[in-house]
Amino acid sequence: MSEQHPRPVIYAVWLIVASVVGWFAAFELTVEKFALLENPTEALSCDLSPFIQCSTNLESWQGSVFGFPNPILGLTGWMAPFVVGVAILAGARFPRWFWAGFGVGVTFAFGFVCWLIGQSLFDLFVLCPWCMVTWAVTIPTFFATMLHLTRNGTFTQNAKVRARANALMPWVPLATILAYALIIVLAQLQGLDFLGEMAKILF
Repeated sequence: MSEQHPRPVIYAVWLIVASVVGWFAAFELTVEKFALLENPTEALSCDLSPFIQCSTNLESWQGSVFGFPNPILGLTGWMAPFVVGVAILAGARFPRWFWAGFGVGVTFAFGFVCWLIGQSLFDLFVLCPWCMVTWAVTIPTFFATMLHLTRNGTFTQNAKVRARANALMPWVPLATILAYALIIVLAQLQGLDFLGEMAKILF
């Protein structure tokens, strides 16, 4: 078994909270997608401005990378960390192979979110409100999961490395804030570049 005592209660609670928030964001995006299909010419409730909206993302090819709307991935994918979080609180102990598979799934989600962030900032030039909610919970979930898989022995059996990973867990919020700050800075810089190009065209 790779799980160590005591049970990672805080990590489990975070998985549940992140899953609920992420699933709700995916659900709202799915509802907006249906609304867009029913009334293609009407603005969605999450279309707050030309730069903050859902329509552009949902109508783009990036919004259906695998041939179906991306929110469906969220509706199904967020169930995994929810179940894991509840199982941990219930006293479940998972083998190393299970945690490795869970880590692969979380890493895929993080990589996909990073790609979507890049597409939103540098290709679509818009920020989707519900997408940003998904980013907000996926990023810390990835950080926390990588540290947890290190401290519980999934990645290494080295006691010192595992102890360091455990000691770094309280720093996940700070790392998350720095990641958010980086996204905000990139969005600001990209917004200024976009406005500059628009000014050239208009004037």
